[in-house]
Amino acid sequence: MLIKEKLETFAFSPAETVVVDYLLTAPEALDRLSIQEIAAQTYTQPSTLVRIAKKIHFDGWKSFKKHYLEEWRYLNKHFTRIDPNLPFSSTDSLMTICKKMAVLDKMTIDDIFFLLDHDHLSQAKSLLLKANHIQIFSQNSNLLIAQDFALKMNRIQKNVTLSAVRGEENYDAYNLDSDACAILISYSGENPSLLALNTILQARSIPTIAITSIGENRLSQECTCFLPITTREKLYSKIGNFTINTSIIFLLNVLYALVFSEHYDAHLEHLQRIGELVDHRTISNAVMQEKAPTKKAPS
Repeated sequence: MLIKEKLETFAFSPAETVVVDYLLTAPEALDRLSIQEIAAQTYTQPSTLVRIAKKIHFDGWKSFKKHYLEEWRYLNKHFTRIDPNLPFSSTDSLMTICKKMAVLDKMTIDDIFFLLDHDHLSQAKSLLLKANHIQIFSQNSNLLIAQDFALKMNRIQKNVTLSAVRGEENYDAYNLDSDACAILISYSGENPSLLALNTILQARSIPTIAITSIGENRLSQECTCFLPITTREKLYSKIGNFTINTSIIFLLNVLYALVFSEHYDAHLEHLQRIGELVDHRTISNAVMQEKAPTKKAPS
């Protein structure tokens, strides 16, 4: 849950509510005003601000201020032109809808790049490279998205499978070898079955990479490595999972690229060699034209 959502939904005393309303309407004020100045602006006491911070699970005002400002800057950095929940209207023309969807995808990529952290990406790469087997746990459309990632990884001889049979996920988690790694994909980060799977895997010392939303959610806090995705969409009051899907596709492509880059020349040579043997499509476009195959057998 985002800090903004906590401020909007938690129960506060009358004095605290005055401060909360101020924080929601003028979050930028935190960047230039001290706790004493904000208390004076709202006719309250500094202790009231500290109570608010602790009520929403921060250890004090400084920690709350830091994280609230970071969240506010993120939420206001992108998506100023397109609503990710309703990116087009019923009166938009065909080309207007097309244009808005193109802008939405571009904004999503910029947004997720802003969220990514070098150290977390490096940790995820290390976990994937060390693993002899990678298992993906998710549900519904996220599993369909992950199939392409598994296909690409398997083509470079990196064993990736998906838990696609409902009810078998726990068996899959318990049957993983100790040298495995798991990727868990959940937008909310509060899916009970995925949280239970993460608990099983952590108890077995199998590292987990969580692809989930920003804000305070259990999966991001309890996994081994957290990779954030664009967090702009409501759960169901929307046209489709546009930014969520784009984020997951982009992140999985990045993870594949990181693994590929570790042995770049060998992986590329392997793909080209196998491609010559199995891909016999006839084409007329010179752009897609490959060199004549060498008929070398794979090693």
